Amino acid sequence: MMKYRNIGFFLITAAVFGGTVLPLKNLMTSKAGGRFYDYYSHIYLIPVVSAYLFYIRREEIRRSLRPDISLGPILSIAGLIGYGCALLWGKALVEIDQAAWQISALLTAWLGIFLLFWGKEAFRAALFPLLFLFFLVPVPRALMDGFIYVLQVGSTWVTAWIFSLLGVSYYQEGFIFELGRVTIEVAKECSGIRSTMAMVITGILAAYLFLGRNRNRLILMLTILPITILKNGIRIVTLTLLAIYVDQRFLTGGFLHKSGGFLFYIPGLLIFGAILLWLRKKEPKG
Repeated sequence: MMKYRNIGFFLITAAVFGGTVLPLKNLMTSKAGGRFYDYYSHIYLIPVVSAYLFYIRREEIRRSLRPDISLGPILSIAGLIGYGCALLWGKALVEIDQAAWQISALLTAWLGIFLLFWGKEAFRAALFPLLFLFFLVPVPRALMDGFIYVLQVGSTWVTAWIFSLLGVSYYQEGFIFELGRVTIEVAKECSGIRSTMAMVITGILAAYLFLGRNRNRLILMLTILPITILKNGIRIVTLTLLAIYVDQRFLTGGFLHKSGGFLFYIPGLLIFGAILLWLRKKEPKG
């Protein structure tokens, strides 16, 4: 009986995750495709990481496998209805919002399938790996634009602060800085959104794997935004000063401008790691 249940579950799982491929493919081939690659290059790793998290929790998940025929079907039906509505009415939305609606509905239906096959106890044991899969859902445009604006404001403030700290003269108007013959703008592309999203996912994983207290997990997560904004401000100032005193191409198309973000991401990751170690020491022993 268990063998057939396993086969049935994995066949349904394959169908559900196969269903997420189409909206992602449509999104990648749309006008927003370039932006998708810019923001969601990590998305292909999400199922792999989630599978690993399931693997390390497998014994706890197996302890109580009792099908749930109450909440499971309700959740699955709700997800399928949501998916049907997305197919019928989602075409009026931009591509990124269409994909977000369809994929979140499919994942909700799959949560119901998990409950139906394995039950509430297994669901509780697998809750984090299950919810982690929702990183497959592209962030809706309005929410993403709002988040980018917050990063722009923060990066602009940090940039101005560092310039003042270094004694660099500048004139600022909004997101634009004028420094003699060099003018820069902290545009959306300069907001640090990619590294912030990577740091958020890394931080959530680290908090889950290495910290036990929810308070410490929350503290760790609250450090992500300040770290990424500080890192981004340092990057903007560094590129600007290199353009002023070395070569303007550092701002117009050099390696550091186009692909050097990881060089500034590493110090941010080290700061984050130091905070993680400090919080880990405060965890109860045993």
